[in-house]
Amino acid sequence: MRLSGSITALATPFTVTGELDLDAWKRLLQAQLAGGTQALVVAGSTGEAASLYESEQDVLLRTAVECAAGRVPVLAGTGQSGTARTIEATRRAAAFGADAALVVVPPYVRPTAAGLLAHYRAVADEGGLPVVMYNVPQRTGCDLQPDTVADLVAHPRIVGIKEAVADPRRLQAWLALRGDGFAVLSGDDASAAQAMLEGADGVVSVVSNLVPAAMRRLCDLALAGQGEEALDWNARLRPLFDFAVLEPNPIPVKAALDRLGIGRGLRLPLTPLSERHQADAARIASLVDTIERSLRDPIAA
Repeated sequence: MRLSGSITALATPFTVTGELDLDAWKRLLQAQLAGGTQALVVAGSTGEAASLYESEQDVLLRTAVECAAGRVPVLAGTGQSGTARTIEATRRAAAFGADAALVVVPPYVRPTAAGLLAHYRAVADEGGLPVVMYNVPQRTGCDLQPDTVADLVAHPRIVGIKEAVADPRRLQAWLALRGDGFAVLSGDDASAAQAMLEGADGVVSVVSNLVPAAMRRLCDLALAGQGEEALDWNARLRPLFDFAVLEPNPIPVKAALDRLGIGRGLRLPLTPLSERHQADAARIASLVDTIERSLRDPIAA
């Protein structure tokens, strides 16, 4: 399995009473598949994994696997602060049919390089799934360094890295380590087009929850080396990228999804989008409709 292109870090829809909204979840999944999304991430940080019970994660994953029906890979967010718990979560995801595990650097504990090496090797050896490492130091408090990854890329079950540090030097470090079975994925929507033009394999995207067809178009262009066209699409999507970071993820994207009729609300300690940004959410929802409609009907573009 080689991951590439537009990969959606799925938001988790809730009902007005805070329960899983499985009808909305299925609509979101079908919209992603219809829009050409090339892989799905279930119960990552965008999916509010920290607020989900294990049973809820299982239901979300099982439903995603059923909807995907082998058409695209399904990745399960299984990273925990402890290695044993990460292995357990990864095994559970394997039992429900996930194709790979997205394993974040252990949050909060700030392990040493030796600890990170041991952690990822143990999860890859014992979890039962291919592993995509996820480096997001602004959330975890620990930065996975290239020297550490250099000792992990040869592991047959470590198949990629999602990098949320939008630094060209970091991208070049990962590209220098990449082998045939190892994918380099951007974790930053705003810089993803440039990253792919420079050699990255794809993006794990937040805004593709809203515009799956547009993110697929951007990725196709960038991966084909069509720089001018890719950057034109990047500029067209810039308002969405900017909106998605107005407040901590996934607060903005869920506000827009709510306006599009796909799920409601968040779970504490996340709170709804601030009142001062509600007009932005309305504007983005309208823009989403315009952009996606233009791809369904090129005459409207």
